[in-house]
Amino acid sequence: MTSPDPAAMEQPSTEAAPSQANPEGPEPEGAVSSDKGSGPRDRAVIDTMSPPPSALTDMKPNDRFRADGRPIGELREQLYRIPNLKNVGHTIGIWLQSVGVIALAAWWGNPFGWMIAFLMCCRAMVRFAILMHEAAHRLLFSNRKANDFIGKWFVAYPVFVPIDAYRRVHMAHHKEEFGPGEPDMALYSGYPVSAESWRRKLTRDAIGNSGWKNLKGLLLGLKNPKARPTTIQILAVQAVMFVALWVIGGHWWVWPVFWLLPWLTAWRVLNRLRAVAEHAGLKASADRRETTHHIHQSAVAKFVFVPFNTGYHLAHHVDIGVPFAALPRLQDGLEEVGYIQPELEWPSYVALWRHGCSGSSI
Repeated sequence: MTSPDPAAMEQPSTEAAPSQANPEGPEPEGAVSSDKGSGPRDRAVIDTMSPPPSALTDMKPNDRFRADGRPIGELREQLYRIPNLKNVGHTIGIWLQSVGVIALAAWWGNPFGWMIAFLMCCRAMVRFAILMHEAAHRLLFSNRKANDFIGKWFVAYPVFVPIDAYRRVHMAHHKEEFGPGEPDMALYSGYPVSAESWRRKLTRDAIGNSGWKNLKGLLLGLKNPKARPTTIQILAVQAVMFVALWVIGGHWWVWPVFWLLPWLTAWRVLNRLRAVAEHAGLKASADRRETTHHIHQSAVAKFVFVPFNTGYHLAHHVDIGVPFAALPRLQDGLEEVGYIQPELEWPSYVALWRHGCSGSSI
């Protein structure tokens, strides 16, 4: 899933959400030449993050796929099935690994347990965001009312996301990546950036600057009649969580330290890392292989910041109607028919990030 920052969507208010934009304004950064290769493509000149032309082979339509990679017929029906029971388990799981771990830490009473709880809550923010994204696509549950209710009250609102506004903006992202209506252009464009710029971006995220802009944007919704009802609902959910975590953890500071702080800091870093890996340095194109990166999925990456198959992002953009549970199968099929060539794959997230910060300021 691409995932623009869940709290950085267009708020239903008169102010644009600030977090996706570069708070320092556009940075005039360009490309530099290098004698070194750049990841899987071994390009001699570091001037782009686009795939090599040799990887964009034409695919003839067949009984399983259209020319643009979208599945058809029986395969499409199979891939479109939503695993309701599994997603019930996923939803319960994100609460167990956050609030549940906090409860265990409080029971243990050891500082090491609190450290584990903090790290698990940072990881849980990512998982809440991915399930929220699935609910925004109405793929979390096949029953629309259940999808919207659970997606709103048990997945999105706990992590400060007005999901209806997010859905509108996220669909604009899918309509035409890098097009005139792309809501996240500032997050993806200009790569490769310089190493200095890369450090500034991650530092702003890590110390809470980006998170505060998101939180401030949400709170400004109280001034807007259209946004106010949703903002109040989100704040009400946070008030309930504040009290509940106080009771569960035994201290008033549990909510600000283990819920708000990870959302303001670590989650911002992980979200940027994932978002850059998904689309950075690419361009507008009808061919999704030119708008979305394809990266090898390691067990560590899946555990930390691309859970629920969200790392199969090219497959997701090829057909946004496929639930995340079926994305690996869709990708396998696309590789079998030659739509996804080996040259498309970055060997790791680290390789892509290194290339992404290999530019220089002009």
